[in-house]
Amino acid sequence: MQIGAQLYTLFRQTNTLEGFETCLKKVAGMGYKVVQVSGTCAYEPEWLRDKLAENNLKCVITHIDTKRISEETEKVVSEHRIFGCNHIGIGGMPNEMRGSLEGYKEFKKIFLPAALKMRDMGAKLMYHNHWFEFDKLDGLDVIERLAEDFPEDALGFTLDLGWAAFAKSDVVKLICDLKGRLPMIHLKDYKDLPEDGRFNNVPVYLRPIYEGILDYDAYINALKGAGCEYALVEQDFTYDEDPFDCLKRSFDNVTNKFPEMK
Repeated sequence: MQIGAQLYTLFRQTNTLEGFETCLKKVAGMGYKVVQVSGTCAYEPEWLRDKLAENNLKCVITHIDTKRISEETEKVVSEHRIFGCNHIGIGGMPNEMRGSLEGYKEFKKIFLPAALKMRDMGAKLMYHNHWFEFDKLDGLDVIERLAEDFPEDALGFTLDLGWAAFAKSDVVKLICDLKGRLPMIHLKDYKDLPEDGRFNNVPVYLRPIYEGILDYDAYINALKGAGCEYALVEQDFTYDEDPFDCLKRSFDNVTNKFPEMK
C-alpha cells in the first residue's frame, strides 16, 4: 500500500493551471508519487498527462462532476485513459438524493447503469463517503445498500476513514467488511473543535495524519489485510496553517511508522 496526496487539500492553490502545476511539483518534492485529482481548475487530459509525467506522479483516481459521470460516461472514461487513470470517483451523493430511501433509489437508478458501462470499458466508479451515509434508511445505511446493489467489479469505495469515524462507525470492522472493494481510501484525522469557535466551518478540527485522535496504526494494518493499494491524505481545511506543510507532515508521520508506504 502506497501513500498519496488528495489534491483537494490544495483546492485554493490549484484554481489556475499555473497554480496546479506548481502544486504538482511541490507534492512530488515532498516524496509523494501518487495523487488524486479533485477540486482543481479545469484542465485538458493531455495537459495533466504531461504534467504528471514531468513530476514522476501517477493519478490513481479523480473526483468529477456527477452529471458528467451519468451523462457523458464514455467520454469521461476516454479522457481518463489519456492520463492513465481508470478509477473515477463521486465525491458525494448529490444533495437532493441524501437522507431518504427514495433519494437513494434515484441515485441507484441513475448511477448503476453508468457504473456498469464504466466497468465494460475497463474503468471503475468509486464512491466517497461523508458521515450521513451511515444513517440508517429502513434498516440499512447507504454504504451497505451500495455494496449490496452495485456489483463488486463495478463499484469501489474510496472510504474516508475520518468521516466514517466521526459517524461512530467501527472503522476497522468496516474496512474488513469492504475487503476487496477498497483499492484506495482517504486518510483523514481530527480533534475536537477548539472551544473558542475559530474553526467551526466543519464539525471537527481536521489535522495532519497522526496529529489527531484516530487510531491510524489499527486502520493501516486493517487496510493492508483488505487489499488496499493507495492511502490518500485528505485534509479539507488547514485553517491558519500552510496546506503544503500539513501534507508534508502527514507524509512524514505515516512513512516514519510505515516506511514501506513511500
